[in-house]
Amino acid sequence: MFRIFRTACMAIVMLSASSPFCQSAYAISRIKDLANIEGVRQNQLIGYGLVVGLNGTGDTLNNIPFTKQSLQAMLERMGVNIRGATIRTGNVAAVMVTGNLPPFATQGTRMDITVSALGDAKSLQGGTLLVTPLLGADGNVYAVGQGSLTINGFSAEGQAASVTKGVPTNGRIANGALVEREIEFALNRLPNVRLALRNGDFTTAKRIAAAVNDFLGAKSAEPVDPSTVQLTIPGEFKGNVVALLTEIEQLQVEPDQTAKIIIDERSGIIVMGRDVRVSTTAVAQGNLTVTISESPQVSQPQPFSRGRTVVTPSTRVGVQEDGKELAVVKDGVSLQQLVDGLNGLGIGPRDLIGILQAIKAAGAIQADIEVM
Repeated sequence: MFRIFRTACMAIVMLSASSPFCQSAYAISRIKDLANIEGVRQNQLIGYGLVVGLNGTGDTLNNIPFTKQSLQAMLERMGVNIRGATIRTGNVAAVMVTGNLPPFATQGTRMDITVSALGDAKSLQGGTLLVTPLLGADGNVYAVGQGSLTINGFSAEGQAASVTKGVPTNGRIANGALVEREIEFALNRLPNVRLALRNGDFTTAKRIAAAVNDFLGAKSAEPVDPSTVQLTIPGEFKGNVVALLTEIEQLQVEPDQTAKIIIDERSGIIVMGRDVRVSTTAVAQGNLTVTISESPQVSQPQPFSRGRTVVTPSTRVGVQEDGKELAVVKDGVSLQQLVDGLNGLGIGPRDLIGILQAIKAAGAIQADIEVM
């Protein structure tokens, strides 16, 4: 009996693995990966500061006036008066400092910052960022940055050659900013919570609401629009919204999406969704190839003659048109069949972009084409 039971279980597993229902399970995602909690977000910070300790690769003070003014103002705050003096240091650079304040960041916690040169500095390698206030959109200081920079690129040059790898005028300081001001957000006291979908879709929003309602056993979630699902906090979770969101974000939902084709004409990249369908159409593609070859001939005069050696040009021009036969794309083909059929024509990505746009213009493709 145990062997029969084990054999039956193995057969069920094999059948379920080959069934379309099991294959569609690969598209199931957690609500945590499909939506954000409205209000739980980062805040962008920006600041202006100075980087010192550069090995002569900083700003040229005669060309960059704001670096010179900032250096003078900083030294004056330190009790050093250099007004009217000539400064010829190349070890200082003016920089812009940016960072993202994490949600619910408390005073004393640290965050990463990015430092970018503002003037004509050649490299920030080996530099140290001085104390720099980081401001939010409201003009208040929320963090202060300082520390040694980490540069991924480098630059080296000689009298006749130079080499540059990466971007040496951009660096990063891990945990380089200290949070000084908190952003108040009373999550546990909210009467309702809004889930913001990362990819707005009516079907996905309805499925998320249905999954939440099935879990809670009540109609607490309702899709407001394609990008928002509003959740009313049940009575048992009043004052403990975090516990509710912890359970909800683990629920699994199969997201839906519109059929779309993304085209990047600059790089020739084409990305097509699985729901792209094509109506019956015929496609032909041909290329005109023009070949020009130069075979110059040298005309040598006879010995002891008064002639001279000349080069006679010889040009051969060939024109060849590589025409492909008319191929029929059947009605309602899938993405894989469409790709196989177009690849069968022997065309490259550049020609494929033109064919897809022509099929769309003919109204034979059921998908949106977005050109980047």
